[in-house]
Amino acid sequence: MNRSDRRVILNKSKFLKVLNELEKIEDLRLLKTKLQELESNFISIDEDKLGILNMDTNGDTVELNYTYLMDEIEQIEKVLTLKRGRYYLKRLERAITKIKTNEINDINLNRWKEYDEIITDSLWILNKRDTSGAHLSWYWGNFIPQIPHQMMLRYTKRGDWILDTFVGSGTTLIECRRLGRNGLGIELNPEVVQKARNLIEKEPNKYGVITDIITGDSRKVDIEKVLNKYGIKRIQLIIMHPPYHDIIKFSEDTNDLSNAEDIEDFLKMFGEVIDKATPYLEKDRYLVLVIGDKYSKGEWIPLGFYCMQEVLRRKYSLKSIIVKNFEETRGKRNQKELWRYRALAGGFYVFKHEYIMLFKKR
Repeated sequence: MNRSDRRVILNKSKFLKVLNELEKIEDLRLLKTKLQELESNFISIDEDKLGILNMDTNGDTVELNYTYLMDEIEQIEKVLTLKRGRYYLKRLERAITKIKTNEINDINLNRWKEYDEIITDSLWILNKRDTSGAHLSWYWGNFIPQIPHQMMLRYTKRGDWILDTFVGSGTTLIECRRLGRNGLGIELNPEVVQKARNLIEKEPNKYGVITDIITGDSRKVDIEKVLNKYGIKRIQLIIMHPPYHDIIKFSEDTNDLSNAEDIEDFLKMFGEVIDKATPYLEKDRYLVLVIGDKYSKGEWIPLGFYCMQEVLRRKYSLKSIIVKNFEETRGKRNQKELWRYRALAGGFYVFKHEYIMLFKKR
């Protein structure tokens, strides 16, 4: 277990008493000395154990990220005035006693520094996909689990409902189980559905959430009927990772977007998927579109932005565009030199990114 992953469980009342006593100190040097003593207690904790020396965890407890707690104490140690030190002590006390969240996620803003794993930049440098647990990379065109993971943390609460209209290998629904969100997926290919179900069932369901895949065309599935089955009327997040037109042919089915005759036909079909799902998304909640561009006959086709325009034609506003890199794809694996030569010869640039577009329903 590394430092950033460690947690400490404290007896809340005893720790608050310590903070209160620190706030009463009238000498800055003494305050810093006492903080160093407190810090040494935490440093002495066995990495395989939780807790703090001389503070039993019977009764009311609070769990904190180790790095966050140490950083807070170290920041107080560096203050130049007692007034600033007391301000930081009060802030730490508030972080332990009060929860401040918004309507769409479980992030406690009083402890926002704890959420190191949540990305807030618009450029994501992710060199490899998460392959832990039930996640496998057997499916051509599947997206990395980090995408639904990040989107659910930012835009849903535990117990919310997520709809994935192109469920593929089940990546979104696996993350739903991990994070305690209910997940519904739609997938056209029955063989892929069965494989995805088998994978999802391998992921522990510690929160007891629902994960269900409907076999069918996302443009035609009766979503209302599916929601009624579970006694709900609205979902809180839509995730869409459609085919990038015909870059990968996923089936021979004419209803498959990867078999669209041309870009115009593809966008028409994609728009129908949006129209089908949108009525069931709560107002002011989010739709996530994961999409890339394509290169055809010597021309860069801005497929991602064409799809963006399709969403914006509906009742959505654009919240963010995230650019995510990928170092290799299954089709280009072990062919980096070849693709570099082709780029130099053909005057183009090798695709190394895709878009994560975030829309808010008006």
